Amino acid sequence: MYDLFVEPRSTNNFHWIVRACRDRTILDEQGNSNGLIQDSLPKLPVLFTNEISVQGRKLQIACEKSSRRTSRVSRQATVEVRAGTMAIRAPYGGRHAVPSVVVNVVFVQEPSPPEGEHPIEWILLTTLAISTVENVRSVIHYYTIRWMIEIYFRTLKSGCRIEERRFETLPRMLACTAIYLIVAWRTLYVCRLGRSCPDINCELIFDPSEWKSVWSVTHRGTPLPAKPPPLSVMVRLIAYLGGYVDRPNRPDPPGVETVWKGLQRMRDLAWGWDTFGPGTPTQ
Repeated sequence: MYDLFVEPRSTNNFHWIVRACRDRTILDEQGNSNGLIQDSLPKLPVLFTNEISVQGRKLQIACEKSSRRTSRVSRQATVEVRAGTMAIRAPYGGRHAVPSVVVNVVFVQEPSPPEGEHPIEWILLTTLAISTVENVRSVIHYYTIRWMIEIYFRTLKSGCRIEERRFETLPRMLACTAIYLIVAWRTLYVCRLGRSCPDINCELIFDPSEWKSVWSVTHRGTPLPAKPPPLSVMVRLIAYLGGYVDRPNRPDPPGVETVWKGLQRMRDLAWGWDTFGPGTPTQ
């Protein structure tokens, strides 16, 4: 990861935010070692406090001891925010000599966690500006949407299987990636919009042949409704085609994996509907 820190940058480069998982030695103005990042951060002044939503999770591996993977309940947490600029010493024993690097650091810490809960603590290294409180708030906001980015790339890699594509030339790979970026975006868009706007007309997203063919397959023997179903209903029907078990009163909405599998089947059903089914144009 240190190679990313020292990568030459220009005004046209993308900025980055990295959550530090390993402590690093920092340097003073004379270039001498001046302790570790984690020891220096609490000495910085508190810029502001903030309320964040902490999502609950269940322990996946019984012997896991890491605070990042243990069970916790959902809660609202009050955190203190500090920020500063630090010079990080280059690691020893690398394959080649690399210089030390100056980075901006945003430190988010929960001073009073509930009893039995691990405190929220983020050490965010970034190239983004932290000169104002609004700058620091932006860095924190960008990090809080990290999980959505993770889901997007999971859709791109596991759903579209972009890493398994083999092309002889880079331009072919780039063209394929450009198409799959749109496919992954649309898949995640359908999944999330079905949660945030459940009551909108599904024809705002899907063609008539798409929702009608899916409805006919999932409601065998039931006539088509007089008007298109709501988007949340349509997303559940599509996810059902992808393996989602839509039992009565199931509280959790479909995930992105069942949606991307269902969308593939939907396209085949819509093609059949338009080609030789009820949607075939009359001659």
